[in-house]
Amino acid sequence: MGTRLDLTQDVGALTARIVDVESVSGNEKALADAVEEALRALPHLTVHRDGDAVVARTALGRGERVVIAGHIDTVPVAGNLPSRVEDGLLYGCGASDMKSGVAVALRLAAALPEPSRDVTYVFYDCEEIEVERNGLLRLSRRHPDWLAGDFAVLMEPTDGVIEGGCQGTLRAQVVTRGKRAHSARSWLGVNAVHAAGPVLAILDGHRARQPVVDGLEYHEGLNAVAINGGVAGNVIPDECVVTVNYRFAPDLSLEAAQEHVREVFDGFEVHFTDGAPGARPGLSHPVAAAFLSAVGGEPRAKLGWTDVSLFSGLGVPAVNYGPGDPNLAHQRGEYVALEKIIECERRMLDWLG
Repeated sequence: MGTRLDLTQDVGALTARIVDVESVSGNEKALADAVEEALRALPHLTVHRDGDAVVARTALGRGERVVIAGHIDTVPVAGNLPSRVEDGLLYGCGASDMKSGVAVALRLAAALPEPSRDVTYVFYDCEEIEVERNGLLRLSRRHPDWLAGDFAVLMEPTDGVIEGGCQGTLRAQVVTRGKRAHSARSWLGVNAVHAAGPVLAILDGHRARQPVVDGLEYHEGLNAVAINGGVAGNVIPDECVVTVNYRFAPDLSLEAAQEHVREVFDGFEVHFTDGAPGARPGLSHPVAAAFLSAVGGEPRAKLGWTDVSLFSGLGVPAVNYGPGDPNLAHQRGEYVALEKIIECERRMLDWLG
Protein backbone atom coordinates (compact mmCIF):
# COMPACT_ATOMS: atom_id res chain seq x y z
CA MET A 1 0.00 0.00 0.00
CA GLY A 2 1.32 3.42 -0.92
CA THR A 3 1.63 6.52 1.21
CA ARG A 4 -1.66 7.99 2.43
CA LEU A 5 -2.22 11.64 3.35
CA ASP A 6 -4.97 12.51 5.84
CA LEU A 7 -6.03 16.07 5.01
CA THR A 8 -8.12 16.26 8.18
CA GLN A 9 -4.94 16.24 10.28
CA ASP A 10 -3.80 19.53 11.73
CA VAL A 11 -1.41 21.32 9.41
CA GLY A 12 1.67 20.64 11.55
CA ALA A 13 1.08 16.89 11.61
CA LEU A 14 0.34 16.90 7.89
CA THR A 15 3.62 18.72 7.25
CA ALA A 16 5.52 16.08 9.21
CA ARG A 17 3.82 13.34 7.21
CA ILE A 18 4.75 14.99 3.91
CA VAL A 19 8.34 15.60 5.03
CA ASP A 20 8.68 11.91 5.83
CA VAL A 21 7.89 10.98 2.23
CA GLU A 22 11.32 11.31 0.61
CA SER A 23 10.95 13.20 -2.66
CA VAL A 24 14.36 14.32 -3.86
CA SER A 25 14.12 15.88 -7.32
CA GLY A 26 13.37 13.16 -9.85
CA ASN A 27 11.95 10.83 -7.19
CA GLU A 28 8.62 12.54 -6.47
CA LYS A 29 6.30 9.74 -7.64
CA ALA A 30 5.37 8.39 -4.20
CA LEU A 31 4.44 11.85 -2.92
CA ALA A 32 2.71 12.82 -6.17
CA ASP A 33 0.65 9.61 -5.95
CA ALA A 34 -0.35 10.44 -2.38
CA VAL A 35 -1.26 14.02 -3.26
CA GLU A 36 -3.34 12.88 -6.24
CA GLU A 37 -5.18 10.25 -4.20
CA ALA A 38 -5.99 12.72 -1.42
CA LEU A 39 -7.26 15.37 -3.86
CA ARG A 40 -9.34 12.95 -5.95
CA ALA A 41 -11.25 12.08 -2.78
CA LEU A 42 -12.56 15.69 -2.65
CA PRO A 43 -15.72 15.93 -4.80
CA HIS A 44 -15.49 19.72 -5.25
CA LEU A 45 -12.22 19.46 -7.18
CA THR A 46 -11.36 18.41 -10.71
CA VAL A 47 -7.93 16.77 -10.70
CA HIS A 48 -5.39 16.50 -13.52
CA ARG A 49 -1.93 14.94 -13.59
CA ASP A 50 1.07 15.36 -15.85
CA GLY A 51 4.08 13.27 -14.90
CA ASP A 52 4.60 13.95 -11.21
CA ALA A 53 2.73 17.26 -11.24
CA VAL A 54 -0.83 17.32 -9.87
CA VAL A 55 -3.34 20.11 -10.53
CA ALA A 56 -6.73 20.42 -8.80
CA ARG A 57 -9.35 23.06 -9.63
CA THR A 58 -12.66 24.32 -8.34
CA ALA A 59 -15.27 25.33 -10.94
CA LEU A 60 -17.78 27.49 -9.08
CA GLY A 61 -18.10 30.25 -11.65
CA ARG A 62 -16.57 32.88 -9.40
CA GLY A 63 -15.52 36.20 -10.89
CA GLU A 64 -11.85 35.59 -10.09
CA ARG A 65 -9.48 32.65 -10.08
CA VAL A 66 -6.32 32.37 -8.00
CA VAL A 67 -3.55 29.81 -8.36
CA ILE A 68 -1.82 28.39 -5.28
CA ALA A 69 1.33 26.53 -6.25
CA GLY A 70 4.18 24.69 -4.57
CA HIS A 71 6.89 22.23 -5.55
CA ILE A 72 6.97 18.83 -3.89
CA ASP A 73 10.63 18.01 -4.49
CA THR A 74 13.57 18.64 -2.17
CA VAL A 75 17.34 18.80 -2.37
CA PRO A 76 19.14 15.53 -1.46
CA VAL A 77 18.57 14.15 2.02
CA ALA A 78 21.41 14.94 4.41
CA GLY A 79 20.73 12.58 7.31
CA ASN A 80 17.68 14.71 8.15
CA LEU A 81 14.88 12.16 7.77
CA PRO A 82 12.63 11.13 9.39
CA SER A 83 11.28 14.40 10.74
CA ARG A 84 11.24 15.29 14.42
CA VAL A 85 9.67 18.01 16.56
CA GLU A 86 11.63 19.82 19.26
CA ASP A 87 10.49 22.94 21.13
CA GLY A 88 7.84 23.81 18.57
CA LEU A 89 10.18 23.36 15.60
CA LEU A 90 9.67 20.67 12.95
CA TYR A 91 13.02 19.46 11.60
CA GLY A 92 13.47 17.52 8.38
CA CYS A 93 14.51 17.65 4.73
CA GLY A 94 12.24 20.12 2.94
CA ALA A 95 10.43 21.24 6.09
CA SER A 96 11.04 24.89 5.23
CA ASP A 97 11.54 24.59 1.46
CA MET A 98 8.74 23.91 0.97
CA LYS A 99 6.73 21.02 2.33
CA SER A 100 5.15 23.20 5.01
CA GLY A 101 3.75 25.38 2.22
CA VAL A 102 2.54 22.26 0.39
CA ALA A 103 0.77 21.13 3.56
CA VAL A 104 -0.99 24.48 3.87
CA ALA A 105 -2.15 24.28 0.25
CA LEU A 106 -3.48 20.74 0.73
CA ARG A 107 -5.34 21.77 3.87
CA LEU A 108 -6.93 24.68 1.99
CA ALA A 109 -7.99 22.35 -0.82
CA ALA A 110 -9.77 20.10 1.69
CA ALA A 111 -11.20 22.80 3.96
CA LEU A 112 -12.66 25.12 1.31
CA PRO A 113 -15.30 23.41 -0.85
CA GLU A 114 -16.78 26.84 -1.65
CA PRO A 115 -13.97 29.43 -1.56
CA SER A 116 -14.72 33.09 -2.24
CA ARG A 117 -12.71 32.80 -5.47
CA ASP A 118 -12.19 29.84 -7.74
CA VAL A 119 -8.87 28.22 -6.86
CA THR A 120 -6.36 26.14 -8.79
CA TYR A 121 -3.95 24.13 -6.64
CA VAL A 122 -0.68 23.14 -8.33
CA PHE A 123 1.80 20.66 -6.86
CA TYR A 124 4.79 20.12 -9.15
CA ASP A 125 8.10 18.32 -9.47
CA CYS A 126 11.76 19.11 -10.17
CA GLU A 127 11.97 22.72 -9.04
CA GLU A 128 15.28 22.27 -7.24
CA ILE A 129 17.27 21.22 -10.32
CA GLU A 130 17.91 22.50 -13.85
CA VAL A 131 15.10 24.64 -15.17
CA GLU A 132 14.40 22.49 -18.23
CA ARG A 133 13.14 19.72 -15.93
CA ASN A 134 10.94 22.07 -13.89
CA GLY A 135 7.42 20.65 -13.62
CA LEU A 136 5.78 24.07 -13.66
CA LEU A 137 7.62 24.95 -16.87
CA ARG A 138 6.43 21.66 -18.36
CA LEU A 139 2.83 22.46 -17.41
CA SER A 140 3.13 25.96 -18.87
CA ARG A 141 4.13 24.40 -22.20
CA ARG A 142 1.76 21.44 -22.29
CA HIS A 143 -1.27 22.73 -20.38
CA PRO A 144 -1.15 26.53 -20.02
CA ASP A 145 -4.92 26.55 -19.49
CA TRP A 146 -4.42 24.62 -16.23
CA LEU A 147 -2.38 27.55 -14.88
CA ALA A 148 -4.71 30.34 -16.00
CA GLY A 149 -5.74 32.79 -13.28
CA ASP A 150 -6.00 36.38 -12.14
CA PHE A 151 -3.36 36.05 -9.42
CA ALA A 152 -0.99 33.40 -8.08
CA VAL A 153 0.60 32.65 -4.72
CA LEU A 154 3.78 30.60 -4.86
CA MET A 155 4.20 29.10 -1.41
CA GLU A 156 7.97 29.42 -1.33
CA PRO A 157 9.49 29.99 2.13
CA THR A 158 9.22 33.68 3.08
CA ASP A 159 8.88 33.38 6.89
CA GLY A 160 5.29 34.54 6.63
CA VAL A 161 6.06 37.80 4.78
CA ILE A 162 4.75 38.58 1.31
CA GLU A 163 7.67 38.83 -1.13
CA GLY A 164 6.77 40.48 -4.39
CA GLY A 165 8.04 39.40 -7.79
CA CYS A 166 11.53 38.02 -8.11
CA GLN A 167 14.94 38.88 -9.47
CA GLY A 168 16.13 37.63 -12.81
CA THR A 169 19.33 35.65 -13.10
CA LEU A 170 21.92 35.00 -15.77
CA ARG A 171 25.35 33.46 -16.01
CA ALA A 172 28.06 34.63 -18.34
CA GLN A 173 31.60 33.52 -19.11
CA VAL A 174 34.15 36.31 -19.39
CA VAL A 175 37.12 34.90 -21.32
CA THR A 176 40.69 36.13 -21.39
CA ARG A 177 43.16 34.68 -23.85
CA GLY A 178 46.93 34.48 -24.01
CA LYS A 179 49.70 32.42 -25.57
CA ARG A 180 51.07 29.13 -24.29
CA ALA A 181 54.72 28.81 -23.38
CA HIS A 182 56.98 26.76 -21.14
CA SER A 183 56.89 28.27 -17.66
CA ALA A 184 60.70 28.24 -17.62
CA ARG A 185 60.56 30.69 -20.54
CA SER A 186 57.40 32.52 -19.57
CA TRP A 187 58.40 35.69 -21.46
CA LEU A 188 57.72 33.82 -24.66
CA GLY A 189 54.04 33.49 -23.76
CA VAL A 190 51.11 35.59 -22.54
CA ASN A 191 49.47 34.48 -19.28
CA ALA A 192 45.65 34.38 -19.66
CA VAL A 193 45.14 33.88 -15.91
CA HIS A 194 47.04 37.09 -15.20
CA ALA A 195 44.90 38.80 -17.83
CA ALA A 196 41.83 37.92 -15.77
CA GLY A 197 42.97 40.32 -13.04
CA PRO A 198 41.15 43.30 -14.61
CA VAL A 199 37.95 41.23 -14.78
CA LEU A 200 38.12 40.58 -11.05
CA ALA A 201 38.96 44.23 -10.40
CA ILE A 202 35.85 45.30 -12.31
CA LEU A 203 33.72 42.95 -10.22
CA ASP A 204 35.35 44.08 -6.98
CA GLY A 205 34.62 47.72 -7.78
CA HIS A 206 31.14 47.20 -9.19
CA ARG A 207 28.37 49.06 -7.39
CA ALA A 208 25.13 47.09 -7.42
CA ARG A 209 21.90 48.81 -8.40
CA GLN A 210 19.17 49.04 -5.77
CA PRO A 211 16.16 50.10 -7.85
CA VAL A 212 12.63 50.51 -6.49
CA VAL A 213 10.18 48.55 -8.63
CA ASP A 214 6.46 48.97 -7.96
CA GLY A 215 7.24 50.22 -4.47
CA LEU A 216 9.67 47.45 -3.46
CA GLU A 217 13.45 47.86 -3.29
CA TYR A 218 15.56 45.21 -4.97
CA HIS A 219 19.30 44.74 -4.42
CA GLU A 220 21.21 43.41 -7.41
CA GLY A 221 24.40 41.38 -7.37
CA LEU A 222 27.15 40.85 -9.95
CA ASN A 223 29.69 38.31 -8.78
CA ALA A 224 32.28 35.82 -9.94
CA VAL A 225 31.12 32.33 -9.02
CA ALA A 226 33.90 30.31 -10.68
CA ILE A 227 37.25 30.75 -12.37
CA ASN A 228 38.92 28.19 -14.59
CA GLY A 229 42.34 28.39 -16.19
CA GLY A 230 45.53 26.44 -16.47
CA VAL A 231 46.95 23.63 -18.59
CA ALA A 232 49.70 22.00 -16.56
CA GLY A 233 52.13 22.87 -13.80
CA ASN A 234 54.80 23.90 -16.28
CA VAL A 235 52.69 25.66 -18.93
CA ILE A 236 51.74 29.32 -19.23
CA PRO A 237 47.94 29.15 -19.75
CA ASP A 238 46.45 30.52 -22.92
CA GLU A 239 42.83 30.76 -21.69
CA CYS A 240 41.05 31.73 -18.47
CA VAL A 241 37.28 31.79 -17.94
CA VAL A 242 35.61 33.78 -15.16
CA THR A 243 31.99 32.71 -14.69
CA VAL A 244 29.83 35.59 -13.54
CA ASN A 245 26.33 35.46 -12.04
CA TYR A 246 24.13 38.55 -12.38
CA ARG A 247 21.02 38.77 -10.18
CA PHE A 248 19.05 41.64 -11.66
CA ALA A 249 15.95 43.55 -10.65
CA PRO A 250 12.70 42.93 -12.55
CA ASP A 251 12.73 46.37 -14.16
CA LEU A 252 15.22 44.84 -16.62
CA SER A 253 14.39 42.27 -19.26
CA LEU A 254 16.79 39.38 -19.74
CA GLU A 255 18.03 41.06 -22.91
CA ALA A 256 18.64 44.37 -21.09
CA ALA A 257 20.48 42.53 -18.32
CA GLN A 258 22.72 40.86 -20.89
CA GLU A 259 23.45 44.22 -22.47
CA HIS A 260 24.40 45.62 -19.05
CA VAL A 261 26.90 42.78 -18.57
CA ARG A 262 28.38 43.46 -22.01
CA GLU A 263 28.80 47.14 -21.06
CA VAL A 264 30.43 46.28 -17.72
CA PHE A 265 32.93 44.00 -19.48
CA ASP A 266 33.41 46.15 -22.57
CA GLY A 267 36.48 44.97 -24.47
CA PHE A 268 36.31 41.42 -23.08
CA GLU A 269 34.99 38.28 -24.73
CA VAL A 270 31.62 37.46 -23.12
CA HIS A 271 29.43 34.37 -23.63
CA PHE A 272 26.03 33.85 -21.94
CA THR A 273 25.37 30.31 -20.76
CA ASP A 274 21.88 30.59 -19.24
CA GLY A 275 19.39 33.08 -17.90
CA ALA A 276 15.82 33.62 -16.74
CA PRO A 277 13.85 36.86 -16.48
CA GLY A 278 12.56 38.26 -13.22
CA ALA A 279 8.97 39.21 -12.41
CA ARG A 280 7.51 42.51 -11.29
CA PRO A 281 5.62 42.44 -7.97
CA GLY A 282 2.16 43.05 -9.44
CA LEU A 283 0.88 44.19 -6.07
CA SER A 284 -1.39 46.85 -7.56
CA HIS A 285 -3.74 44.21 -8.99
CA PRO A 286 -7.09 44.18 -7.08
CA VAL A 287 -6.78 40.50 -6.16
CA ALA A 288 -3.23 41.11 -4.93
CA ALA A 289 -4.45 44.08 -2.89
CA ALA A 290 -7.08 41.90 -1.24
CA PHE A 291 -4.41 39.31 -0.46
CA LEU A 292 -2.18 41.98 1.08
CA SER A 293 -5.07 43.16 3.22
CA ALA A 294 -5.82 39.64 4.45
CA VAL A 295 -2.21 38.69 5.19
CA GLY A 296 -1.05 42.04 6.56
CA GLY A 297 2.50 43.16 7.18
CA GLU A 298 4.87 45.05 4.91
CA PRO A 299 5.71 43.29 1.66
CA ARG A 300 9.31 43.11 0.56
CA ALA A 301 11.15 42.29 -2.65
CA LYS A 302 12.08 38.68 -3.36
CA LEU A 303 15.88 38.67 -3.55
CA GLY A 304 16.24 35.59 -5.66
CA TRP A 305 14.64 33.82 -8.62
CA THR A 306 11.46 31.81 -8.15
CA ASP A 307 8.75 30.39 -10.35
CA VAL A 308 6.71 33.58 -10.07
CA SER A 309 8.74 34.40 -13.18
CA LEU A 310 6.93 31.62 -15.04
CA PHE A 311 3.55 32.93 -13.93
CA SER A 312 4.56 36.42 -15.00
CA GLY A 313 5.39 35.02 -18.43
CA LEU A 314 1.85 33.63 -18.59
CA GLY A 315 0.41 37.03 -17.71
CA VAL A 316 -0.50 36.04 -14.15
CA PRO A 317 0.76 38.44 -11.43
CA ALA A 318 2.23 36.42 -8.57
CA VAL A 319 3.81 36.74 -5.14
CA ASN A 320 5.82 34.46 -2.86
CA TYR A 321 4.27 33.65 0.52
CA GLY A 322 4.91 30.66 2.75
CA PRO A 323 5.63 29.63 6.34
CA GLY A 324 9.23 28.46 5.94
CA ASP A 325 12.33 30.55 6.60
CA PRO A 326 14.29 30.98 3.33
CA ASN A 327 17.55 31.29 5.27
CA LEU A 328 17.14 27.66 6.42
CA ALA A 329 16.47 26.19 3.01
CA HIS A 330 18.78 23.34 1.92
CA GLN A 331 20.54 23.16 5.28
CA ARG A 332 21.17 19.87 7.08
CA GLY A 333 19.41 21.34 10.12
CA GLU A 334 16.46 22.72 8.14
CA TYR A 335 13.32 23.32 10.20
CA VAL A 336 10.05 25.24 10.25
CA ALA A 337 8.27 26.72 13.26
CA LEU A 338 4.91 25.03 13.79
CA GLU A 339 3.33 28.35 14.77
CA LYS A 340 4.35 29.80 11.40
CA ILE A 341 2.55 26.98 9.53
CA ILE A 342 -0.59 27.50 11.62
CA GLU A 343 -0.47 31.26 11.08
CA CYS A 344 -0.03 30.87 7.33
CA GLU A 345 -2.97 28.48 7.11
CA ARG A 346 -5.19 30.84 9.12
CA ARG A 347 -4.37 33.85 6.96
CA MET A 348 -4.93 31.95 3.74
CA LEU A 349 -8.28 30.65 5.06
CA ASP A 350 -9.27 34.21 5.98
CA TRP A 351 -8.46 35.37 2.44
CA LEU A 352 -10.20 32.56 0.57
CA GLY A 353 -12.98 31.80 3.03
